[in-house]
Amino acid sequence: MPPEAITTLLALFAFAVFHSLTVLVPVKAGFAALVGQRAYLGLYRLLYNIVSVLTFLPVLAVMYANPGPTIWAADAALSAVLMAVQIIGVLGAGVAALQIDILRFAGLKQAWAYLNGDRLPLPPEPLQVGGVYALVRHPLYLFAMLYLWANPTMNAAALAFAAGTSVYFVFGAWIEEQRFLRTTGALYHTYRCRVPFMIPFLKLPDARCREA
Repeated sequence: MPPEAITTLLALFAFAVFHSLTVLVPVKAGFAALVGQRAYLGLYRLLYNIVSVLTFLPVLAVMYANPGPTIWAADAALSAVLMAVQIIGVLGAGVAALQIDILRFAGLKQAWAYLNGDRLPLPPEPLQVGGVYALVRHPLYLFAMLYLWANPTMNAAALAFAAGTSVYFVFGAWIEEQRFLRTTGALYHTYRCRVPFMIPFLKLPDARCREA
C-alpha cells in the first residue's frame, strides 16, 4: 500500500475515533452537567457539527498534500460518464438533505429555540420513508459514495479516503439504525424490512423480518 494511502487512512481513523467519542452518552452527559440541560439541548448539535467540520479539515489537508501515485485515469469518454455519476451523487445528496429538516440536522433550529426561549427538546422529527428514502434507507451515504468512487482520476490518497469513508458510512448507518429502532420501534422495523440498506434494489434476507 502506498505510504500516501496509509497516511490518509490514519488521519481518517483519528477523525473517526474523535467523531465517535463525541456522540457517546458519557460525553453528552458531561457537557449537559457542565452547561445545564437546556443549553445542552439547544447548543450541543450545532457545536458538534462545527467541531466535526474543523477536525475534518486536517484529513482533507493530508489527502491533498500527499496524493500519491495515480491509480486510474479515465479517458475522455469514461471521464464524462464518471462525472455524470458524480453529478447524480451531488444532486441526490441534495434531494436527500432537503427531505429532512436540514436546519435541525445542522443544529441551527435547536440553537434558535434556545436563544429565543422556546421549548426544548424539539418535537421528534418524522421518519422519512418517501422520495429517495424509499430507494434506500441511507441515501445521503449512498450518494456521497457515488461521488467519491466515480472520480475520473483517482490517486492513492483519494482511493484510501473513499474506501475508509465508505467503511465509516456503513458503520455509522448501522449505529443510526439502532437509534431509530429505539426511538420509533415497529415503525422503523417495518421500514427496514421493506427498503434496502444502501444499495438500490438489493434487499438482503433478514431473519428478523421473516419472524415479524
